[in-house]
Amino acid sequence: MDNPTGSPGDRILFLLKTKGAASTTQIAQALGGTVEAARQQVQKLLAAGLIEGRQQGASGAGRPRQDWTLTASGHGRFPDTHAQLTIQLIGSVRQLFGEQGMDKLIGQRESETRAQYLAAVAGQGELPQRLATLAALRCAEGYMARLEQDGNDWLLIEDHCPICAAAQTCQGFCRAELRIFQEVVGAQATVTREEHLLSNARRCVYRVSAAAQAA
Repeated sequence: MDNPTGSPGDRILFLLKTKGAASTTQIAQALGGTVEAARQQVQKLLAAGLIEGRQQGASGAGRPRQDWTLTASGHGRFPDTHAQLTIQLIGSVRQLFGEQGMDKLIGQRESETRAQYLAAVAGQGELPQRLATLAALRCAEGYMARLEQDGNDWLLIEDHCPICAAAQTCQGFCRAELRIFQEVVGAQATVTREEHLLSNARRCVYRVSAAAQAA
């Protein structure tokens, strides 16, 4: 699911996936409709087991606010690149070839990804252009990637991980991302990971800071 212009229910799921927990009022504002209409859609998603409520602490004398967030089934509406089959294949590789075989598999994937990304940005000298290409590549792979500018920095935000199940089973699958991203941007900037899905964040976020110009 990557089209925010679908049904109201799909748009709510997309909103919660990309923006995090939201109240019924916030959902109504984002969808440009009434609170009552949003409440009806929320109840349908709740009944379908796609979202769940989460109480937020009261900021004053009022009642605690109820926010809505995706359940595991809700997250499952987004691409997962055949998670169960991937986990089974990882187990088979480990059983047949051991950890050394897993390292070779991961190394091969890393090499192919690096070659693909570097070929895509070849000839692109400007940092924003390289980042836009990188975001497009990641988005095409199912990461729901997007760029945001934060002051003088750029944020590469990935709201979804299509290989999350594989990465949880074998964290080596995402070990090289920082290194590859750094190679893509080159000496123009430094890349740091600020949020990581495998560290209990709801998404992965990378900060790209332009290198200081020599005097």
